[in-house]
Amino acid sequence: MVKLGKIQKPDAGEFAGKRKLYCIATIYSFEDAPDEFNKLIEQYWYEVIQHIEKIEIAGKIEKIFCEMIYQHGDEALNVLSKINKHLSRIIEKKMEEGAVLLPLESREILGPYTDWGNCLSVVFTNEVFNKVLEFYKVYSEKRLQQAIDIIEKNLSGTESGLLIMKDEERAKLEFPKDIEVFLITPPSYDDIMTWLREKLMQKPDLSMKKKEGDK
Repeated sequence: MVKLGKIQKPDAGEFAGKRKLYCIATIYSFEDAPDEFNKLIEQYWYEVIQHIEKIEIAGKIEKIFCEMIYQHGDEALNVLSKINKHLSRIIEKKMEEGAVLLPLESREILGPYTDWGNCLSVVFTNEVFNKVLEFYKVYSEKRLQQAIDIIEKNLSGTESGLLIMKDEERAKLEFPKDIEVFLITPPSYDDIMTWLREKLMQKPDLSMKKKEGDK
């Protein structure tokens, strides 16, 4: 696995004849996000574009694998533009250059996965939380296996693909050994993670609230 934290060009010859997968972490803004965070988001996607342009010397992107959508073509781009305008622009540009967009989701799995995840955020008793967690894990595993199956089936020969997925989800995937994986992590990614950790530490202790709800 190749980790790219600085803008650099890989040695094209080193990866010739291999399937290649360039991985970028999906990062979203949120409602009423402060300007400082939105600026970090803007910088992140700007750096992602730069990294992609550099890394494509190892192989032009031919397939785009994207989480959180099951739609295709223009419908998929329309959905993406509403949830992440930066990402939709990158994908649209690559499609104009000839890449094919392949959604990683299906309605049958993404729907229950999302619903059970939402339930986890609102339950207070341990008994209910653990039961909901069981269902959530079932659909989480189905979702990850589906993602691997789609990548394995559609990234063929010596093709290069772009994987767009939350970093914590991507880390759970076990890629076939014949796929060379590149992790694109611009410097601004660490800045965003630091900002989020600092804000999380400022929040009240939610675990104490949950314990009080168990009584």
